[in-house]
Amino acid sequence: MELRHLRYFKVLAETLNFTRAAELLHMAQPPLSRQIGQLEEQLGTLLIHRERPLRLTEAGRFFYEQTCTLLEQLESISDNTRRIGQNKRQWLRIGFAPSTLYAVLPELIRELRSDSALELGLTEMTTLQQVDALKSGRIDIAFGRIRIDDPAICQQVLREDPLVAVLPQGHPLAGRQLALAELAQEPFILYPANPRPSYADHVLALFAHHGMSLKVSQWANELQTAIGLVAAGLGVTLVPASVQQQHRTDIHYAGLLDTSAVSPIILSRRQGDLTPIIQHCLALIAKINPADRHENA
Repeated sequence: MELRHLRYFKVLAETLNFTRAAELLHMAQPPLSRQIGQLEEQLGTLLIHRERPLRLTEAGRFFYEQTCTLLEQLESISDNTRRIGQNKRQWLRIGFAPSTLYAVLPELIRELRSDSALELGLTEMTTLQQVDALKSGRIDIAFGRIRIDDPAICQQVLREDPLVAVLPQGHPLAGRQLALAELAQEPFILYPANPRPSYADHVLALFAHHGMSLKVSQWANELQTAIGLVAAGLGVTLVPASVQQQHRTDIHYAGLLDTSAVSPIILSRRQGDLTPIIQHCLALIAKINPADRHENA
Protein backbone atom coordinates (compact mmCIF):
# COMPACT_ATOMS: atom_id res chain seq x y z
CA MET A 1 0.00 0.00 0.00
CA GLU A 2 1.35 3.40 -0.97
CA LEU A 3 0.43 6.94 -0.03
CA ARG A 4 -1.16 7.56 -3.43
CA HIS A 5 -3.66 4.76 -2.77
CA LEU A 6 -4.89 6.61 0.31
CA ARG A 7 -5.20 9.91 -1.52
CA TYR A 8 -7.01 8.34 -4.45
CA PHE A 9 -9.43 6.52 -2.16
CA LYS A 10 -10.16 9.66 -0.12
CA VAL A 11 -11.18 11.62 -3.21
CA LEU A 12 -13.28 8.73 -4.52
CA ALA A 13 -15.00 8.25 -1.15
CA GLU A 14 -15.89 11.94 -1.06
CA THR A 15 -17.24 12.10 -4.62
CA LEU A 16 -18.59 8.54 -4.98
CA ASN A 17 -18.03 8.99 -8.70
CA PHE A 18 -15.07 7.52 -10.59
CA THR A 19 -15.29 10.09 -13.40
CA ARG A 20 -15.43 13.08 -11.05
CA ALA A 21 -12.70 11.68 -8.78
CA ALA A 22 -10.42 11.09 -11.78
CA GLU A 23 -10.94 14.69 -12.91
CA LEU A 24 -10.05 16.04 -9.46
CA LEU A 25 -6.96 13.83 -9.40
CA HIS A 26 -5.96 14.87 -12.93
CA MET A 27 -5.86 11.31 -14.19
CA ALA A 28 -7.88 9.01 -16.42
CA GLN A 29 -10.68 6.91 -14.97
CA PRO A 30 -9.29 3.41 -15.84
CA PRO A 31 -6.00 3.90 -13.92
CA LEU A 32 -7.96 5.19 -10.92
CA SER A 33 -10.22 2.14 -11.02
CA ARG A 34 -7.15 -0.14 -11.16
CA GLN A 35 -5.52 1.66 -8.21
CA ILE A 36 -8.65 1.26 -6.06
CA GLY A 37 -8.83 -2.38 -7.07
CA GLN A 38 -5.19 -2.89 -6.03
CA LEU A 39 -5.93 -1.25 -2.68
CA GLU A 40 -8.90 -3.55 -2.08
CA GLU A 41 -6.80 -6.57 -3.07
CA GLN A 42 -4.08 -5.60 -0.60
CA LEU A 43 -6.62 -5.07 2.17
CA GLY A 44 -8.46 -8.26 1.32
CA THR A 45 -11.88 -6.61 1.37
CA LEU A 46 -14.17 -4.47 -0.78
CA LEU A 47 -14.26 -0.75 0.02
CA ILE A 48 -16.76 0.36 -2.67
CA HIS A 49 -20.05 -1.18 -3.78
CA ARG A 50 -19.75 -0.78 -7.56
CA GLU A 51 -23.36 -0.10 -8.35
CA ARG A 52 -25.31 3.04 -9.22
CA PRO A 53 -25.02 5.11 -7.18
CA LEU A 54 -21.61 4.11 -5.79
CA ARG A 55 -21.53 3.66 -2.02
CA LEU A 56 -18.94 2.72 0.58
CA THR A 57 -19.02 -0.65 2.26
CA GLU A 58 -18.90 -0.77 6.05
CA ALA A 59 -15.15 -1.48 5.77
CA GLY A 60 -14.89 1.42 3.31
CA ARG A 61 -16.50 3.85 5.77
CA PHE A 62 -14.04 2.80 8.47
CA PHE A 63 -11.08 3.02 6.09
CA TYR A 64 -12.18 6.48 4.93
CA GLU A 65 -12.28 7.85 8.49
CA GLN A 66 -8.85 6.43 9.29
CA THR A 67 -7.43 7.64 5.97
CA CYS A 68 -8.63 11.21 6.63
CA THR A 69 -6.97 11.21 10.06
CA LEU A 70 -3.71 9.80 8.72
CA LEU A 71 -3.52 12.25 5.79
CA GLU A 72 -4.20 15.18 8.13
CA GLN A 73 -1.36 14.01 10.38
CA LEU A 74 0.98 13.66 7.42
CA GLU A 75 0.06 17.14 6.22
CA SER A 76 0.79 18.56 9.68
CA ILE A 77 4.12 16.72 9.83
CA SER A 78 5.06 17.99 6.38
CA ASP A 79 4.11 21.56 7.23
CA ASN A 80 6.03 21.58 10.51
CA THR A 81 9.06 19.92 8.90
CA ARG A 82 9.06 22.59 6.21
CA ARG A 83 8.81 25.40 8.78
CA ILE A 84 11.59 23.91 10.92
CA GLY A 85 13.80 23.56 7.84
CA GLN A 86 13.13 27.20 6.95
CA ASN A 87 13.92 28.31 10.53
CA LYS A 88 10.34 29.48 10.99
CA ARG A 89 9.75 27.00 13.79
CA GLN A 90 11.91 25.31 16.45
CA TRP A 91 11.78 21.64 17.38
CA LEU A 92 12.30 20.65 21.03
CA ARG A 93 12.34 17.00 22.07
CA ILE A 94 11.76 16.07 25.72
CA GLY A 95 12.25 12.67 27.33
CA PHE A 96 10.51 12.01 30.62
CA ALA A 97 9.98 9.35 33.28
CA PRO A 98 6.23 8.91 33.94
CA SER A 99 6.41 9.94 37.61
CA THR A 100 7.75 13.39 36.65
CA LEU A 101 4.37 14.19 35.09
CA TYR A 102 3.10 14.84 38.62
CA ALA A 103 5.61 17.62 39.28
CA VAL A 104 7.42 20.35 37.29
CA LEU A 105 6.96 18.92 33.79
CA PRO A 106 3.24 19.63 33.14
CA GLU A 107 3.59 23.35 33.80
CA LEU A 108 6.71 23.51 31.63
CA ILE A 109 4.86 21.79 28.79
CA ARG A 110 1.99 24.28 29.08
CA GLU A 111 4.43 27.19 28.92
CA LEU A 112 6.28 25.74 25.91
CA ARG A 113 3.09 24.92 24.01
CA SER A 114 1.97 28.54 24.30
CA ASP A 115 4.90 29.45 22.01
CA SER A 116 3.51 29.27 18.46
CA ALA A 117 7.05 29.13 17.02
CA LEU A 118 7.87 25.91 18.89
CA GLU A 119 7.09 22.33 17.95
CA LEU A 120 7.21 20.02 20.98
CA GLY A 121 7.98 16.30 20.95
CA LEU A 122 7.47 14.18 24.09
CA THR A 123 8.79 10.66 24.62
CA GLU A 124 8.28 8.50 27.71
CA MET A 125 11.54 6.80 28.69
CA THR A 126 13.62 5.68 31.66
CA THR A 127 16.62 7.71 32.83
CA LEU A 128 19.08 5.29 31.17
CA GLN A 129 17.18 5.54 27.90
CA GLN A 130 17.23 9.33 28.28
CA VAL A 131 21.03 9.38 28.54
CA ASP A 132 21.43 7.38 25.32
CA ALA A 133 18.85 9.55 23.56
CA LEU A 134 20.59 12.76 24.69
CA LYS A 135 23.96 11.54 23.45
CA SER A 136 22.55 10.52 20.08
CA GLY A 137 20.62 13.78 19.72
CA ARG A 138 17.17 12.12 19.64
CA ILE A 139 16.06 14.33 22.56
CA ASP A 140 17.24 17.72 23.85
CA ILE A 141 16.34 17.65 27.55
CA ALA A 142 15.04 14.98 29.91
CA PHE A 143 13.31 14.60 33.25
CA GLY A 144 14.07 11.56 35.39
CA ARG A 145 14.81 10.42 38.94
CA ILE A 146 18.20 8.68 38.77
CA ARG A 147 21.62 10.33 39.18
CA ILE A 148 23.97 9.40 36.35
CA ASP A 149 27.74 9.81 36.49
CA ASP A 150 28.56 10.61 32.87
CA PRO A 151 30.84 13.47 31.76
CA ALA A 152 28.74 13.97 28.63
CA ILE A 153 25.60 14.64 30.64
CA CYS A 154 24.81 17.61 32.89
CA GLN A 155 22.21 16.93 35.57
CA GLN A 156 20.30 19.48 37.63
CA VAL A 157 18.27 18.44 40.68
CA LEU A 158 15.03 20.39 40.51
CA ARG A 159 13.38 19.02 43.61
CA GLU A 160 13.75 16.37 46.31
CA ASP A 161 10.37 14.67 46.32
CA PRO A 162 9.58 12.94 49.66
CA LEU A 163 8.61 9.30 49.34
CA VAL A 164 5.29 8.03 50.66
CA ALA A 165 4.06 4.50 51.23
CA VAL A 166 1.13 3.15 49.23
CA LEU A 167 -1.03 0.71 51.17
CA PRO A 168 -4.20 -1.18 50.25
CA GLN A 169 -7.36 0.34 51.68
CA GLY A 170 -7.98 -0.97 55.20
CA HIS A 171 -4.34 -1.98 55.80
CA PRO A 172 -3.41 -2.05 59.53
CA LEU A 173 -0.57 0.46 58.96
CA ALA A 174 -2.84 3.05 57.34
CA GLY A 175 -3.59 6.30 59.10
CA ARG A 176 -0.19 7.28 60.49
CA GLN A 177 3.42 8.01 59.52
CA LEU A 178 5.50 4.90 59.07
CA ALA A 179 9.06 3.80 59.74
CA LEU A 180 11.01 2.08 56.98
CA ALA A 181 11.43 -0.92 59.29
CA GLU A 182 7.65 -1.42 59.28
CA LEU A 183 7.54 -1.45 55.50
CA ALA A 184 10.46 -3.89 55.35
CA GLN A 185 8.23 -6.43 57.07
CA GLU A 186 5.52 -6.19 54.41
CA PRO A 187 5.34 -7.89 50.99
CA PHE A 188 6.78 -5.24 48.69
CA ILE A 189 5.95 -4.37 45.09
CA LEU A 190 9.05 -2.98 43.37
CA TYR A 191 9.28 -1.18 40.05
CA PRO A 192 10.54 -0.95 37.39
CA ALA A 193 11.78 -4.45 36.72
CA ASN A 194 13.81 -3.31 33.68
CA PRO A 195 16.06 -1.67 32.68
CA ARG A 196 18.48 -1.32 35.59
CA PRO A 197 19.78 0.70 37.40
CA SER A 198 16.52 2.47 38.02
CA TYR A 199 14.18 3.82 40.68
CA ALA A 200 14.00 0.25 42.02
CA ASP A 201 17.70 0.38 42.90
CA HIS A 202 17.16 3.75 44.57
CA VAL A 203 14.52 2.17 46.85
CA LEU A 204 16.65 -0.92 47.55
CA ALA A 205 19.61 1.32 48.45
CA LEU A 206 17.43 3.35 50.82
CA PHE A 207 16.60 0.27 52.87
CA ALA A 208 20.12 -1.17 52.59
CA HIS A 209 21.51 2.09 54.02
CA HIS A 210 19.56 1.29 57.19
CA GLY A 211 20.69 -2.33 57.22
CA MET A 212 17.37 -3.68 55.92
CA SER A 213 16.29 -5.68 52.90
CA LEU A 214 12.91 -5.89 51.22
CA LYS A 215 10.64 -8.88 50.82
CA VAL A 216 9.84 -8.32 47.14
CA SER A 217 6.63 -10.17 46.39
CA GLN A 218 6.05 -8.75 42.91
CA TRP A 219 7.94 -6.77 40.27
CA ALA A 220 6.14 -4.27 38.04
CA ASN A 221 7.33 -2.29 35.04
CA GLU A 222 5.26 0.86 35.60
CA LEU A 223 4.32 3.01 38.58
CA GLN A 224 0.62 2.71 37.75
CA THR A 225 0.90 -1.07 37.60
CA ALA A 226 2.57 -1.12 41.02
CA ILE A 227 -0.23 0.98 42.51
CA GLY A 228 -2.81 -1.29 40.93
CA LEU A 229 -1.13 -4.34 42.47
CA VAL A 230 -1.16 -2.61 45.86
CA ALA A 231 -4.90 -1.98 45.47
CA ALA A 232 -5.32 -5.69 44.70
CA GLY A 233 -3.71 -6.51 48.06
CA LEU A 234 -0.45 -8.00 46.77
CA GLY A 235 1.77 -5.78 48.90
CA VAL A 236 2.91 -2.21 49.56
CA THR A 237 5.19 0.14 47.65
CA LEU A 238 6.89 3.54 47.78
CA VAL A 239 6.14 6.37 45.37
CA PRO A 240 7.14 10.04 45.14
CA ALA A 241 4.79 12.26 47.17
CA SER A 242 3.68 14.16 44.06
CA VAL A 243 1.90 10.99 42.90
CA GLN A 244 -0.68 11.61 45.64
CA GLN A 245 -2.36 13.94 43.16
CA GLN A 246 -3.85 10.75 41.79
CA HIS A 247 -6.81 10.11 44.08
CA ARG A 248 -8.02 6.54 44.41
CA THR A 249 -10.47 5.04 46.87
CA ASP A 250 -8.82 1.60 46.95
CA ILE A 251 -5.42 2.70 48.31
CA HIS A 252 -4.06 4.80 51.16
CA TYR A 253 -0.96 7.00 51.15
CA ALA A 254 1.15 7.22 54.30
CA GLY A 255 4.06 9.57 55.01
CA LEU A 256 7.42 8.32 56.31
CA LEU A 257 9.18 9.21 59.54
CA ASP A 258 12.56 9.09 57.76
CA THR A 259 13.01 12.53 56.16
CA SER A 260 15.97 11.23 54.11
CA ALA A 261 13.60 9.01 52.12
CA VAL A 262 13.33 11.17 49.02
CA SER A 263 13.40 10.80 45.25
CA PRO A 264 14.94 13.63 43.22
CA ILE A 265 13.42 15.09 40.09
CA ILE A 266 16.42 15.57 37.80
CA LEU A 267 16.76 17.58 34.61
CA SER A 268 19.36 16.11 32.24
CA ARG A 269 20.89 17.72 29.16
CA ARG A 270 24.02 17.44 27.05
CA GLN A 271 27.09 18.91 28.71
CA GLY A 272 27.78 22.38 27.28
CA ASP A 273 24.49 22.57 25.37
CA LEU A 274 23.31 26.13 25.92
CA THR A 275 21.50 26.77 22.68
CA PRO A 276 18.82 29.48 22.83
CA ILE A 277 15.99 26.95 23.14
CA ILE A 278 17.72 25.15 26.03
CA GLN A 279 18.38 28.46 27.78
CA HIS A 280 14.72 29.34 27.29
CA CYS A 281 13.72 26.03 28.92
CA LEU A 282 16.08 26.57 31.86
CA ALA A 283 14.68 30.07 32.41
CA LEU A 284 11.12 28.72 32.39
CA ILE A 285 12.05 25.96 34.83
CA ALA A 286 13.69 28.49 37.16
CA LYS A 287 10.44 30.48 37.14
CA ILE A 288 8.25 27.41 37.65
CA ASN A 289 10.52 25.77 40.23
CA PRO A 290 12.09 28.53 42.35
CA ALA A 291 13.35 26.12 45.04
CA ASP A 292 17.07 25.70 45.61
CA ARG A 293 18.77 23.77 42.80
CA HIS A 294 22.25 22.45 42.10
CA GLU A 295 24.00 20.95 39.13
CA ASN A 296 26.14 17.89 38.67
CA ALA A 297 28.48 18.69 35.81
